Amino acid sequence: MPTVERQSSHADERDAVTHQPSPQHRRAAAATAGVIALAALGLTAPAHAASYGTPTIALSATYLSGAVGATGAADTTVTVTVAQSGADATALTVAASASSKTSVAATSDVKVTGTGATRQISVTAHARGYTDLTIKVTGLGGKTATKKLYYAASAAVQNAADTRYLTGSSDASAAVDVGGGYAVVADDESNVLRLYNLAVSGAPVKTWDVASKLGADKEIDIEGAARVGNTIYWTGSLGNNKDGEYKADRNTVFTTAVSGSGASTALTVGSSYKKLRDDLVAWDEANDDRYGFADGTEDGQVPKQIDGFNVEGLEFAPGSTTTAYVGFRAPLVPPKSGGKGLIVPVTNFDKVVGSGTKPVFGTPIELDLGGLAIRDIRKNAADQYLIVAGSWEADDNSDPYALYSWDGVAGHAPVKRTDLPTTDPGGWEAVVSVPDLTVAGTRAQLITDAGAADLYGDGTEAKDLDHAEFKKSRATWFTVGG
Repeated sequence: MPTVERQSSHADERDAVTHQPSPQHRRAAAATAGVIALAALGLTAPAHAASYGTPTIALSATYLSGAVGATGAADTTVTVTVAQSGADATALTVAASASSKTSVAATSDVKVTGTGATRQISVTAHARGYTDLTIKVTGLGGKTATKKLYYAASAAVQNAADTRYLTGSSDASAAVDVGGGYAVVADDESNVLRLYNLAVSGAPVKTWDVASKLGADKEIDIEGAARVGNTIYWTGSLGNNKDGEYKADRNTVFTTAVSGSGASTALTVGSSYKKLRDDLVAWDEANDDRYGFADGTEDGQVPKQIDGFNVEGLEFAPGSTTTAYVGFRAPLVPPKSGGKGLIVPVTNFDKVVGSGTKPVFGTPIELDLGGLAIRDIRKNAADQYLIVAGSWEADDNSDPYALYSWDGVAGHAPVKRTDLPTTDPGGWEAVVSVPDLTVAGTRAQLITDAGAADLYGDGTEAKDLDHAEFKKSRATWFTVGG
């Protein structure tokens, strides 16, 4: 009997060994138990990394222009949008992973702000030039995607903290305040009007191409503007082109009607007049060729000469909505060193442009601007004027520029407020608006035409750059009151 009992016990032990679960079965059972336990608690197991898709990344602009020393509102930015299927956008990281020229900007100079699907990228530039920046998004599961941001940096400028860069165009030539810190800016190399927020650097908020409405095949060479109520009057240069050739589209004065204000500003092209140059020449000839307009407009005559013919300023007379002051860059009067700036009043300007009425010219005004010519003229509601005075020559900005105040009265001398800096790219071309000049510390914002400037050190004039995003003008605040 004992022998039998031992055999039965050994058989039980063999059965126990035979039915012992394998390691794989034990792991599967444990996993199943874990899932059941999680389910009982209302929880789910994490998804496997393979369920995450490849991240996506998009830039609001492929090309970005910055400047050495530009910070805060003076700097330009790009918006980056990221996503990844299976993941919340807040879990994604964005950073620069490569720079083709670290002396201009390294990866550590690329700052990314914001969270979620939309971020902002800004770049701190250290030198003038170009660099290609690789912007990388890293998602869950270690998956990544990249985009190239082509970056160009211009040199540091004076008054950097008070400077804003208007990108998309380099040849700003006239500006009109439309409220809320916004202005409509003209370009003398195109027939496009652009709305900018002048509080920050960046691209235009809106654009209007006026060419087709005006029947213009070539550039109008818009150089001056003045606002009366909800009407803006714009004038071409009226002169020959740089090769001394007459181009009819330059002999254009036109209006735009304004509705709304600030970012909501809308423009509608109104009427136009295309004979003001001819009328001015005829008027001057009838007055013994006092200013040589006929000679200045002859075929082969370049407009930007001391005895040339070139309009760059437009504003209305004190208290008037009908008499416009047409300001000349050339000629100086007399046409020699130390000559004066010339204004020819058109006393029925509203009817000339509005209905094609023959212009009536008033007594010309000659202003002592220290041997400089009129590059822009602007007034405020109190009839306080600012005049940008500069050279008649066709250079960038090597000659002097100055800002003068005036009361708009013939025979009253303008007063020099300040010299304008000339060591930075671009010539001073436009005044946006005029503050109360009797209040100390009030400021005016001026805009440059940088079309002839080599902004990035590669020998290319800004107007000839391949990418519009690299073209830009500067808007800078200057203290003028007091």
